[in-house]
Amino acid sequence: MTETVLSIRNISKSFGGIHAVRDVSFDVYKGEVLGLIGPNGSGKSTLFNCVLGQLKPDAGGVTVTGQDVAGKRACELSKLGVGRTFQQLSVFPEMSVLDNLILAGQEHRGSMFSRLFGPSDAGLTEEADRMISFFRLGHLRDELAGSLSYGQQKLVDAAMAFMANPALVLLDEPAGGVNLTMLGHLKERLKTYNREHETTFVVIEHNMEFVMSLCTRIVVLAEGAIIAEGTPEEIRANQTVIDAYLGS
Repeated sequence: MTETVLSIRNISKSFGGIHAVRDVSFDVYKGEVLGLIGPNGSGKSTLFNCVLGQLKPDAGGVTVTGQDVAGKRACELSKLGVGRTFQQLSVFPEMSVLDNLILAGQEHRGSMFSRLFGPSDAGLTEEADRMISFFRLGHLRDELAGSLSYGQQKLVDAAMAFMANPALVLLDEPAGGVNLTMLGHLKERLKTYNREHETTFVVIEHNMEFVMSLCTRIVVLAEGAIIAEGTPEEIRANQTVIDAYLGS
């Protein structure tokens, strides 16, 4: 039986009289790359934030590997094997690429004791170097993150999310603002990581070419509700999806 990594059940969230998410349910399975798409205002980010504990849903629940994660903070989710990237970059521009990754590792796995009494790098330099090598950022290892191009910073941001060796990674618009060359590199690295580690991805994305070529299954939201679910080929040919986008 396929292992369920993320289970979303009957999530609803309203803001005043606006129903941002309406009774949304779906599962995400081990090793899957699932895309979450929809027109602007369809509820994607609200659903993401309910999953990540940044918003409290009005109804429904979320489990990760069978554990209820309602109300869990980001650091607690990280310890359960959940990583994420943000729509807005979370790199520290005045720190080197290496130090950004070390800091991310400390946030995910360090303790107050280790930060006070352990080595300054919390023993994470070797692991950070492995991740830098994997994302092919070795030539930028000691550069300040703020001196990099936007696309390079996106790669650093992604590498930071993987420092905890997560079982589940939620990627919030990873293709946003990235040029085609860097975008191809990012997609290839994500596919390779997924294949080598069986890490499960959930991807919010507006770039249809990117999401269709990266994801194995796609869930489509419109007006806060699921209107379609299937393979990229099925979604591409779905008239309801076509109408939702053309009408947005």
